[in-house]
Amino acid sequence: MRDRLIKLLKKPMTGILISVLIGFIVGAVVLAVAGYNPLEAYGAMFAGMFRKPKYVSQIVINAVPIILTGLSVSFAYKSGLFNIGAEGQYMIGTVTAALVGRYFLLPMGVHPAAVLLLAFLFGGLFGGLAGWLKARFGVHEVISTIMLNWIALYFNNFILTLPGVKKPGSQASYEVADTAKLLFLGDWKKSEAGKEFIKSNAFWGDFLRTDLHWGILLALVVVLLAWYYLNRTTKGFELRAVGANKDAAEFAGIGVKKNMVMAMFISGGIAALAGAIQILGTNPFRISVLPVTEGYGWDGISVSLIANNNPLGCVLSGLLFSGLKYGGGSIQSEIGAPSEIINIMIGSIVFCVALVSIYPMIAERLKRRGGSHVE
Repeated sequence: MRDRLIKLLKKPMTGILISVLIGFIVGAVVLAVAGYNPLEAYGAMFAGMFRKPKYVSQIVINAVPIILTGLSVSFAYKSGLFNIGAEGQYMIGTVTAALVGRYFLLPMGVHPAAVLLLAFLFGGLFGGLAGWLKARFGVHEVISTIMLNWIALYFNNFILTLPGVKKPGSQASYEVADTAKLLFLGDWKKSEAGKEFIKSNAFWGDFLRTDLHWGILLALVVVLLAWYYLNRTTKGFELRAVGANKDAAEFAGIGVKKNMVMAMFISGGIAALAGAIQILGTNPFRISVLPVTEGYGWDGISVSLIANNNPLGCVLSGLLFSGLKYGGGSIQSEIGAPSEIINIMIGSIVFCVALVSIYPMIAERLKRRGGSHVE
């Protein structure tokens, strides 16, 4: 029994699962102290996540941007960089999508592809700037990316002051062209056949009533490409080598500075894709004047940490994060408990994930005490 426990504690997934469990326990304690029934609250939360097909569909939609911003943070981390700037890079993607999606006259199919490619390019250049500052002048990427977040925010607002960009009488841009949108079966759902199908099919009709778009498939493709690049290519090996030990990588002839810039370029491009997909896939299909940042990049940091900075894990942690946020609204509407409980839970999970290295230490201590030979 002891040997099995030691083996279990040494597995990376164990720490993640324990952290999630602790998050739920902390949330339950806070609910109980506040005078609410934790079981009733969690029942309302899970009902708000799974009771109707459209709830599941909405969770998937909400997960798309944070899966990609989480992947962005994770990718940079693999090369030893902490990309705090996913928020700003995300906004570069939204601005690019709003402008190219509206003012470039391209055929359907080509139009969204052009938007996404340009968003990746401009987001990559924006992220690569932080990598270049680090490589050339030693400016820490945390400081530079925080400052770049503010630049992106005010750039977004500045763009909306230009003639022809902001819609008169509003604080938002014009909607992107229909040829640029990524809606799943958008035209079909508007047709008579689509309306009849949605009306007559309880499950799929409810599932398709949301603004479901191709973003989740695109996000999965980007995740797989990032994983493949990091783990199956020479350039990916160089990035990971730089992240593991810069001095050893440089001694081995790997261009450390070049890889820093490349890692931040790709990381920034991925975060910008999140913003572009959000504009092309979800209503209202436009950008607006922002008093503060939207938070997708900050949520991406949490998603990456919960995934233990694993690109593939960002998919599951993004869905978990989205589900908790979406279902958390039911806690307030159903039993009157504050939805901030969910933020406390997520914060507890992230905090415990940050301490995930403690579990192998516990395993080693158990091993020494019991004289176990488990490897």
